[in-house]
Amino acid sequence: MVKRPDTEGARQRRHRRVRGKIEGSAQRPRLNVYRSLQNIYAQVIDDVSGVTLCSASTLDKEFGGESGGNKAAAREVGKMVAERAIKQGITDVVFDRGGYLYHGRVQELAEGAREAGLKF
Repeated sequence: MVKRPDTEGARQRRHRRVRGKIEGSAQRPRLNVYRSLQNIYAQVIDDVSGVTLCSASTLDKEFGGESGGNKAAAREVGKMVAERAIKQGITDVVFDRGGYLYHGRVQELAEGAREAGLKF
């Protein structure tokens, strides 16, 4: 019997470990990233009040890309979430990579958000 690694469980353990150190507030909310094989999602969250302030994903109607699972789509989602956050007066955020490596689509989403004006 072949034992396979529990990659999702490992990611969730890394996320819990990081979340022990990172907390979003009203002044500096948390930019959370979740990626699946076909889509990528981003939320700006105020952890003190437990409210999602804005979000964007490749499933949104405003998303113009064909595929949701590539770097170009991730960069566009980063720009979308940054524009929505800036409309609400949010410029500084804490980046929460969600237990994923800061590489590939997660990195592109972060760079897209920075290009659109978010600071982290």
